[in-house]
Amino acid sequence: MYKKIVVVVLVLAMALSFMVACQAKEVETAEPAATTEATVEEAPAAGGLVGVLMPTKDLQRWNQDGDNMKSQLEAKGYTVDLQYANNDVATQVEQIENMITKGVNVLVIASIDGSALANVLEEAKAADILVIAYDRLIMDTANIDYYATFDNEMVGTIQGQYIVDTLGLADGNVGPFTMEIFVGSPDDNNAKLFNKGALDVLAPYIENGVLDVKSGEGKTNEEWTKIGILGWKSEDAQARMENLLTTYYSDENIDVVLSPNDSLAQGITAALIAAGYEPGSETKPFPVLTGQDCDVNSMKNILAGTQSMSIFKDTRDLAARTVTMVDQYLAGQTVETNATYNNNVFEVPSYLCTPVFADINNYKELLIDSGYYTEDQLQ
Repeated sequence: MYKKIVVVVLVLAMALSFMVACQAKEVETAEPAATTEATVEEAPAAGGLVGVLMPTKDLQRWNQDGDNMKSQLEAKGYTVDLQYANNDVATQVEQIENMITKGVNVLVIASIDGSALANVLEEAKAADILVIAYDRLIMDTANIDYYATFDNEMVGTIQGQYIVDTLGLADGNVGPFTMEIFVGSPDDNNAKLFNKGALDVLAPYIENGVLDVKSGEGKTNEEWTKIGILGWKSEDAQARMENLLTTYYSDENIDVVLSPNDSLAQGITAALIAAGYEPGSETKPFPVLTGQDCDVNSMKNILAGTQSMSIFKDTRDLAARTVTMVDQYLAGQTVETNATYNNNVFEVPSYLCTPVFADINNYKELLIDSGYYTEDQLQ
């Protein structure tokens, strides 16, 4: 009899506990339900895992991109797995595979070879992972969602226009001026866009002989892969510049060098210095030399007069735009874009940030006053 009473009491106690728990759960869920609209944008940040893949640590700009992405994502509450691939495609593919296995919600990829990721991104698509191509368009696959970058054709346009303005070509200065053209890595679609933007501006002056490309190399955009510097390597740009100077400029100076970025410009500068070019020299003055990324070393060269300008692409802005894309997508909102880019499979929804140039006249306003660098860093 005593055992029966105990069993009955226990059953009643369990039933009472269950009723209390259900009521408590109703109270707990009722309050958030009233504020769903206010909290929906915060939800994705809680526990979201974002994989960020950068091509290499060898170039300053990718370190800055990686740091900016990581800090801004973490400030929003995301967990970030940041990896660098030492410019090795197989390593980057392996990193992506590992991140898929970890269960990332998002992949932000600055690719090494834009055409080498199709297979691994099929796995990402199957796992329902958001894929954002960062700065470099990922080619030949339907398995990316968005592209965040700067207006890369405008980069070249600004470089070309800087040459025109510096030499006074639009004002009727007919020179002629000797010029050589450098192009970035053939496996980077951006290199093609930089070159196209520049040549669209410079082509009329090349065609009428005001700009004399003595080597004949790279005079049209269709030739860009023939003279591209694989991996954007400074030492390879230096070697090519040395060869050009020896072959074509033993008896006259070179007046202009179109360089798409600072890594190449630094190699070109080394070759010019070795050949006896000096800023302000009456016999071998430094040519007009373009660049991109505003690397510390190139900014020092600009201050020293061995580089003319560099395109400033504020990586803080690009990181902020990419984080906004992540937030909007994971919150189920419309992802803001302002352009499309064709990757040979489809028109990829894209957001283009606007580049500007820095030179001796405006670098303080752009780089120092904005907090991008300190004066000491450029000494």
